[in-house]
Amino acid sequence: MARGDDRRADGPQDGPADGEDGRPDGMRRGNPALTSRAAILAVVVCAIALSLAYPVREYIAQRQEIAELRQKEAVARRQVEILAQRKQQLGDKSYIEREATRRLHYCRPAVKCYIVLDGGGDGGRQAQKGGPTRRPPWYETLWRSVEAADRPR
Repeated sequence: MARGDDRRADGPQDGPADGEDGRPDGMRRGNPALTSRAAILAVVVCAIALSLAYPVREYIAQRQEIAELRQKEAVARRQVEILAQRKQQLGDKSYIEREATRRLHYCRPAVKCYIVLDGGGDGGRQAQKGGPTRRPPWYETLWRSVEAADRPR
């Protein structure tokens, strides 16, 4: 018989060449606790993570800032377009004449203009229905105070 067969026949023998789990000494199972290689690997991974954390945070912050600036740029472009249209309107002579007639009550020399006043002839100082009384314009108040100061007492 071969030498290995003799051992099987005799029963399990614990020799110095075999480990506790039946493996030879060279194949011994290591301690599951933290080894020096694992500790060094953990330190290296932590160092890499810490060195990348700040640049990634800055990258994200810059992307948000870029998005905000693009939004502000779009708003500014819209305002420029509106102002360009307004400039074009103000360059039109007929538009200026219409606005002068509407806002300032200017009339061309050959045209008769009328101003229609609402109310009973008291100049619009009548109280609105269910509302507070209107204050007269500042210049009317000033003129009344000048007239009152001029009257004899």
